[in-house]
Amino acid sequence: MNSSENQINFNSSNIIVFAYKKRKPLLILTFIAIIVSIIVSYTIKPRYESSVILFPTSSSSISQDLLRDNVSSKDILKFGEEEEVEQLLQILHSDDIRNMIIKKYNLIEHYNIDTSSAYPLTKLNREFDKNFSFSPTKFMSIEIKVLDTDPKLAAGMANDVSSFIDTTMNKMQKKRAFKALKIVEQQYFSLTNQIQVLEDSLQGMRRLGILDYDTQSEVISDGYAQAIIAGNTEASNKLKKQLDILAKYGGPFVSITNYLEFEKKQLSSLKEKYAEAQVDAYQDLSHKFIVNNAQIAEKKSYPVRWLIVTLSTISTFILALLLLLIVDNLKKTEIFKNF
Repeated sequence: MNSSENQINFNSSNIIVFAYKKRKPLLILTFIAIIVSIIVSYTIKPRYESSVILFPTSSSSISQDLLRDNVSSKDILKFGEEEEVEQLLQILHSDDIRNMIIKKYNLIEHYNIDTSSAYPLTKLNREFDKNFSFSPTKFMSIEIKVLDTDPKLAAGMANDVSSFIDTTMNKMQKKRAFKALKIVEQQYFSLTNQIQVLEDSLQGMRRLGILDYDTQSEVISDGYAQAIIAGNTEASNKLKKQLDILAKYGGPFVSITNYLEFEKKQLSSLKEKYAEAQVDAYQDLSHKFIVNNAQIAEKKSYPVRWLIVTLSTISTFILALLLLLIVDNLKKTEIFKNF
């Protein structure tokens, strides 16, 4: 047996000549592919695409930008950078936004998901991922794309995804901000009450005549000495009582006065933090700058019928040609000659 005859010979000297010889089956198969692909392309429900283009804001603290006198006070107006883009993309892929869209538009029914079938949520999520896409652009913006058979619904869902960004991020941040506010608020009112207690203590000492310990002790001591020298017993006794009061309450008066001054400075600093915490807890600013809102598409985006027909026709022609080549070469082998 000749070894060359045992090998399938795919080395046709002229593919064009071979295709011409087999033109009839090739043309028939190609024509069938054209007809079938046209029919299939018209059975596919057209889907419309709507998109939103937006930039994330900077992630700096709103309270610090608004209340503190610093260089970064204009950060509130800045576009976000790569870090903010990645954070916003993570938010867009969150379950919160997905669930809000699914609930608002009843996507289980809209996508014809049978809830009694196996793994309905998996099927729903698969459809969602197929029709919703979030991607960064080369300009550091984010594009939200939504495909749907209803152009109005596609535009509505794209715009709602954009609006739910603020809902989701504000909910996450406020949960933390309110806890911080509660802590600062407790400290603020605790310190306020403590200062009031110190003020009341000083007020009681002022009723005893202690107004300025250093000045009074100097003046009264000098007057007491002069009264003794002058032999003025009545005056010296009166001044002696005042000196006794100063001796008894002067130390606490000075300590409380100094401590009160320190606590008031602490209160001033804490008041600033309290104001910042209130802004962070109650602020409702947007976390995005929208460049383009989603519009209702006038033309379908999918399917592209000419592309489906072209690819189907070309692939069918190539596949048919390969099969004919294989069959032709197999017929020349010793095995098939015996049949």
